[in-house]
Amino acid sequence: MTKEEEVRRVHDGTLPTQPGPIGVFDSGYGGLTILSRIQRLMPGYDYLYLGDNARAPYGTRSFEVVYEFTLQAVRRLFGMGCHLVILACNTASAKALRTIQQTDLPHIDPSRRVLGIIRPTAECIGNITQTRHIGIFATPGTIRSRTYEIEIAKLHPDIHVTGQACPMWVPLIENGECDGPGADYFVQKYIDQLLHCDPDIDAVILGCTHYPLLLEKLQRYAPSHVRLVPQGDYVAHSLQDYLHRHPDMECRITRGGTTRYFTTEHPGTFDEKATLFLGRNVQAERILLDPAAPDVSPSLSPAPLFP
Repeated sequence: MTKEEEVRRVHDGTLPTQPGPIGVFDSGYGGLTILSRIQRLMPGYDYLYLGDNARAPYGTRSFEVVYEFTLQAVRRLFGMGCHLVILACNTASAKALRTIQQTDLPHIDPSRRVLGIIRPTAECIGNITQTRHIGIFATPGTIRSRTYEIEIAKLHPDIHVTGQACPMWVPLIENGECDGPGADYFVQKYIDQLLHCDPDIDAVILGCTHYPLLLEKLQRYAPSHVRLVPQGDYVAHSLQDYLHRHPDMECRITRGGTTRYFTTEHPGTFDEKATLFLGRNVQAERILLDPAAPDVSPSLSPAPLFP
């Protein structure tokens, strides 16, 4: 499919019906950590990664703006042939997923699906914590949304959740400072703040897809009894299970073992930073997202769904 065909389909509302790749969307680079775990578990499928790097970060933006930007990306991925899109972004999963699933998909195409990454992590935590006290490291936007608390309360009402916003971690990671003294300072600072709020915590969810790049430092400064929980493997296995339970969707995904990368930023910038997250070189293509978005509902709900 040519770029001209992709753009035309987005604008005229016609979507391709033939099988296509799995779409993976993030506001920036962190979703690459999710994509890499999915690829490792299911290498045979085709994937299309879209990073809205030109408008990142989403973590400090309002519910309405995150919803608007995320819907633009989802529509574009549908127009490029994806029947299934993964929001590999905690902020988008927290602030946009439910509205897209319940309000937009019935009008766009009821047979297509958009899935998030918060529910799979919330499901697994009940088997990890012994004290039933857990922590969440995440962006300020995800913490303010209380999405993890809401989802975990549905699944594990006996678990006490304490959130810790970590506003400095993403800038440190994206500027290649994971090994610098600034990273040590802010990793120790946020760990100390979290455990000061609740000393009984024995498991901490890394509620931002960037944070696995700080895992080595987190393990160094966290007490040995505290288990750190990255999301990638749990999301990958949940997606695998989803496809097993929905063969009608699985048959609409192409199997060529390929991945294409798209960014709203300059491709050279994306390629350089993506190497930090993937450990290999990639070649991205630049893409423009349609600025014409539907009216935004004033009553957006922060609660995400993962069917």
